[in-house]
Amino acid sequence: MDSLMKKIVIKVVPNSDVEEIIAAEPLVIRVKEPATKGKANRAVIKLLSKYFNANVRIVSGAKSRRKIVEIEEIGAP
Repeated sequence: MDSLMKKIVIKVVPNSDVEEIIAAEPLVIRVKEPATKGKANRAVIKLLSKYFNANVRIVSGAKSRRKIVEIEEIGAP
């Protein structure tokens, strides 16, 4: 099974009323969780994993609203 890695820049908005992904440049991720103890980061990973149907991890900006995430698309040609 081949996997394709892709890195994208995202902007995280914690403490939001809704959880959503806004297609913008960079991608805006709104999560309900606060930016404490990694709660917002975990919510971002969960939301993006579902959205892209892939493994996602934060590679840069763990303590920043602006992050770089790596998306591993499983079974990509």
